[in-house]
Amino acid sequence: MTAAVTLLLCSTWFVTLHPELAQGADSYRRQVSFEFNPGRNTSDNDPSPVVPNVLHVRAVGRNDTIHYLWSTLGAPTVLLVYTSSPRSSLHVNWTQLELRDPSGAVRIEPAKAIVYSTAVIFSKVFEYNDVNDTADLSRTPASSFYPTYWLEDFTWDDVNATLNRSRLTAQLRGRNATGQLFGNGSITFRIAAFEDSGRDSFLPHLLHTANSSKLEFVIDGVEPRGNQSRFALELIVLEAEGVQRELRVCHTIDDEYTPSIFQMDKLVAKVRNESGVTSFLQWKPVAYSSPQAARTNSVATQHYGPRLGRNQSLPASSIAYAFFGPVLHGGSRVTAMNISFGSPEGEPYDTSRYISWSALIGYGEAPEDGFSGMVIAIMAVGLGLPVLLLLLGGITVSIIHRRRRSSNYQSVN
Repeated sequence: MTAAVTLLLCSTWFVTLHPELAQGADSYRRQVSFEFNPGRNTSDNDPSPVVPNVLHVRAVGRNDTIHYLWSTLGAPTVLLVYTSSPRSSLHVNWTQLELRDPSGAVRIEPAKAIVYSTAVIFSKVFEYNDVNDTADLSRTPASSFYPTYWLEDFTWDDVNATLNRSRLTAQLRGRNATGQLFGNGSITFRIAAFEDSGRDSFLPHLLHTANSSKLEFVIDGVEPRGNQSRFALELIVLEAEGVQRELRVCHTIDDEYTPSIFQMDKLVAKVRNESGVTSFLQWKPVAYSSPQAARTNSVATQHYGPRLGRNQSLPASSIAYAFFGPVLHGGSRVTAMNISFGSPEGEPYDTSRYISWSALIGYGEAPEDGFSGMVIAIMAVGLGLPVLLLLLGGITVSIIHRRRRSSNYQSVN
């Protein structure tokens, strides 16, 4: 039996004895449901000329609930509210929501069950002419930037037409209001919710839990304004007073799930003077220039920030304002950062006219990548087999030596 066959059999045996290593030990599940424009009157007498996009994702656990509220009312936004009750519910005052000041239009009841809340606003898309081919926003002169795309000014398709309640997915697809700049292109936020732990079947194969949701930011077919155009996304995170955001960059020696990527970036929220994490935004520093994501069309990403403080330019409107209200302008923290897409000396956007970037948003500690059961088995056998061979070799030599010494034959000089 060859060493390779032995190694394979031992690996299979190891995983069979320890299936939790291959399947994951976290079996916590939530009951997830989608609700489009909750509580809104859809009668023919509705005076609103445009159907608003408000998607409520309710993830109910044994003793708690996570509410995700995705919306394109103003800048596209996701609101995350964690409650200590499995019966907490969302209430939307649609009349109030359409006013200039929508404070109080979005509520979670009972209010005393709210443990934590945050919001991520996707405010701008930058396009710049990368004449020096650095793919670096910080090294790009201001004169190389084209006019900014403010996402709150986009027109968005009806998200209800894209809902897949069995797969727990939806899409927010928007186009530039002028039409001419984008051509036939679009910007899309693809949403996915999860009932339990697992790994995404598409690159970069992000590991998720029942406490997280996935977003995929896609630029598809947008007409570039230059031959060397590259793009970047600005996102703004809102937190209550006493919560601070910090960026963590984690390195690993394993690229089993995302080839050639040995890094995970996390923007985590922490309560001051406490060690625990309350929420996270997590991604791998890679995007893809084709709908069929593969290593051959991977594109590096780079983050800039985070930038803290109220000098950040907040969008004029967002559904986050309807939940946070005056607290947003008076006491909450604002954290902004940019994510750029492109590799130095790599192909410009005009070559493929496609970019996709994925991230997870969730409550609690972010899931951490680890070695799969098969890799652990192979490592265990790969390291243990040489030691075993040395041990067996030593025992064999010792036995032969003892037999020679106990022989009746005398050595011949």
